[in-house]
Amino acid sequence: MLEHSPHRPRESSPYRGRFAPSPTGPLHFGSLVAALGSFLEARSSNGQWLLRMEDIDPPREVAGAADDILRTLEALGLTWDGSVIYQSARVDAYRAALSRLAGAGRAYPCACTRAEAMSAGKGVYPGTCRRGLPPDRGPRSWRLRVDAGSIAVVDRLQGPIGQDLSRAVGDYVLWRADGLPAYQLAVVVDDAWQGVSDVVRGCDLLESTPRQVYLQRLLGLPQPAYAHLPLAVNARGDKLSKQTAAPPVRAAKAAGELVRALRFLGQPVPGELARAQPGAVLEWALQHWRLDRVPAVAASHAPAGG
Repeated sequence: MLEHSPHRPRESSPYRGRFAPSPTGPLHFGSLVAALGSFLEARSSNGQWLLRMEDIDPPREVAGAADDILRTLEALGLTWDGSVIYQSARVDAYRAALSRLAGAGRAYPCACTRAEAMSAGKGVYPGTCRRGLPPDRGPRSWRLRVDAGSIAVVDRLQGPIGQDLSRAVGDYVLWRADGLPAYQLAVVVDDAWQGVSDVVRGCDLLESTPRQVYLQRLLGLPQPAYAHLPLAVNARGDKLSKQTAAPPVRAAKAAGELVRALRFLGQPVPGELARAQPGAVLEWALQHWRLDRVPAVAASHAPAGG
């Protein structure tokens, strides 16, 4: 039987973690939880913490949001190693990976609109263009040819997860109809290029993990260790996001925001630290951080701010 542990094996490679926000708005509490959890896990493992801006979805992005996120992280004391990587500058790398998959017969052009794909397969792409494009229709996107069989991953917090991609999603998109790389392809290419050994992120991306592992195997890339943190939700149970009007993190009350996030992550932080400097909160957190204290639940309400 598969078992999971919050501890990394001793023989594992040097730790390289990352935080990869999308600049769709200011940093909110849910993003802070992911940033802080990945930061503390990296620093407490004597590892590096990298920052990647996933800015390849222009319709959803907000002007100035990337710089605002960086300023907020700095105000919180969450400093990163090296330069910030912007996905918008790496499109050629994603195109090269797509070419490799196409050359190996693993990727193919698709003429279906999103509505056609969803209605035909009830949420699972039915393989309409697997054997070639329909007559008189040109390619809109590129899809990955998915084999039957379960992809199993042992998450350090959530335990064993498995997914038969052919039944759950079908042949999924690698290159979008608007001419941009899909998230699954870009994140896999970048994690390998940056040498990321461990991915600590929110549970909203848990179901994407088998898709990413499948791509890693096809491209011959290393598989990071994964730990998916509980997802911060509002009173209606919706994920905190720009779409649900999540309030931005208050940089002027950085210590209090860090204490809120630590409590959400199950760390027994003293309440008086909310009135300290951010550096004092992070010093305490680094001395006491334990991933096995983080509640392994899919979603939880954010604690009230002070």
